Amino acid sequence: MLADLADKIYEAAFVPDQWPAVLDGVAAMSGSASAAVLVFAGEDQPPRYKTTARTEAALHEFTTTDLWRRSERVPKLFSTPPPGAFSEFLYLNDFLEPEQIERDSVHLVLRSLGLGEQITTVLPMLTGEVVSFTFERSLGDGRHKPKAVAALQALRPHLARAGLMSARLGLERARASVSALEAIGLPAAMLSSSGQVLAANGLLEALSPVFRPAAFGGISILDRPADALYQQAIADLRSGTYTGVGSIPVPRVGDNPPFVVHLMPVMGAVHDIFSGARILVTVTAVHLQGAMLPPSVLHGLFDLTPSEARIAAVLATGSSLAEAASAGDVTVKTARTYLERIFAKTGTHRQMELVALLKSAGPITNSAS
Repeated sequence: MLADLADKIYEAAFVPDQWPAVLDGVAAMSGSASAAVLVFAGEDQPPRYKTTARTEAALHEFTTTDLWRRSERVPKLFSTPPPGAFSEFLYLNDFLEPEQIERDSVHLVLRSLGLGEQITTVLPMLTGEVVSFTFERSLGDGRHKPKAVAALQALRPHLARAGLMSARLGLERARASVSALEAIGLPAAMLSSSGQVLAANGLLEALSPVFRPAAFGGISILDRPADALYQQAIADLRSGTYTGVGSIPVPRVGDNPPFVVHLMPVMGAVHDIFSGARILVTVTAVHLQGAMLPPSVLHGLFDLTPSEARIAAVLATGSSLAEAASAGDVTVKTARTYLERIFAKTGTHRQMELVALLKSAGPITNSAS
């Protein structure tokens, strides 16, 4: 069921009229009564949205009046969260004081619709937008069951990649392959199932220090660990067993900043837009915020679980694995298991390589441990 929902999520990324049906499916799976995806271009602008029928009229009023300005929750989407918070689904009410909740416009609207607890995932995009997916329970049903939260968390990496496309396209339908690649505003290419490049925009072609032509009309990444992850993802997508890494870190090359390469399957109605394509590759640049990689990369784009993200965040400060284990309230053995998973997802091999990536302090070496 989760695999089917993931496919539909990727389809809705380019055919946003399908979001209501997709959100209905995820809501039913998670025991929710309603759901929405909201794209914020900035804290001072109303969001664009797609939602299920129950909240359509309310969200229209929310975005076309000053209700969105009176929300106590919206500023939280743009604030610096506690470590690991933005790597999972959470309840924004937990970050508000009781008096803030009582005057929050979202809280009041939900109550008027017979809706109660709202679980959210916040996805800050490297391109500047913030995407939020919300799922609401009926009033009196309490919070989501642990099994439902786990299922939502499993879908989160797919929601993050689809959210990037929705944010770039402004929740508008992509019209044609070439114009869609340009409208995304990111370096992008369409690939066949074998990895052959069918079309690429000029932004991707300008990244020659990062990418190079490969056999049979494909492309590869110059950084070998990143290319290994990329080629494996292509193979997984080709075989229909796409369960591995879908967002791949590429270290700094010369004057180019670090990048994250995203791979998305082309599903269903999207075939009408990207004729003959089966895989979409997009690239986002990582611009530094101080000395650290943005939390949106650390927590979301590497598909780290909340536990892995907490360990990585501590290690990024230069702390030892033992200190990270203590901070994460796990044993050193468990922390080491998490570290091995982090290595696999980030294309690194040693702790110093991982820290270099997370801090974007310089290029990652290719030596093995």
